[in-house]
Amino acid sequence: MKPLKTVPEPVTRLIDEFSRLPGIGPKTASRLTFFLLRASDDQATVLADALRDLRARLRFCEVCFNITEASPCAVCSSDERTPSMICVVEEPLDVLAIERTRQFAGLYHVLHGAISPMEGIGPDDLKIRELIERVAGGQVREVILATNPSLEGENTATFIRKKLSAFDVQVTRLARGLPVGGDLEYADEITLIRALEGRREI
Repeated sequence: MKPLKTVPEPVTRLIDEFSRLPGIGPKTASRLTFFLLRASDDQATVLADALRDLRARLRFCEVCFNITEASPCAVCSSDERTPSMICVVEEPLDVLAIERTRQFAGLYHVLHGAISPMEGIGPDDLKIRELIERVAGGQVREVILATNPSLEGENTATFIRKKLSAFDVQVTRLARGLPVGGDLEYADEITLIRALEGRREI
């Protein structure tokens, strides 16, 4: 006897879409889907509206490539930030992590990833050329490489340092208060503050 299809197609489709998200496996995707099935129409509508707003209203800053509603972003357009210092991070979440410390007064540059030959990600797939152009403008005096302390993050930092060697700019790296293999976005504020204070020239 042919087995009946007990799960409607819209349910399996939403489970599949949730499963595509980082950190969400099939079980979590199923729990989220069935939670939304039991939720009120208002709750589901609010979630759908938030997803639409995410795509419609957000963009990348034309200067630092962080996510923003208006470009340039609030950090890049602020008169209270130090334009001679740029902190280079892999992802927008890393900007949020460093901003929580309230210890960094410079600007940012978001690479949107790290060099990873295994995943087919090379220097041209990141915002490295744009960083070099910012430094070439002559206003930058220090570049802080705050890529994650992973193999990919270290390779990316080394590549950028070599590219910046042609310029009269100090290149520093966050101190080793960060655990090897960890992601910047998960670091606590005290660890990040110590990493910023203890950055070293490379």
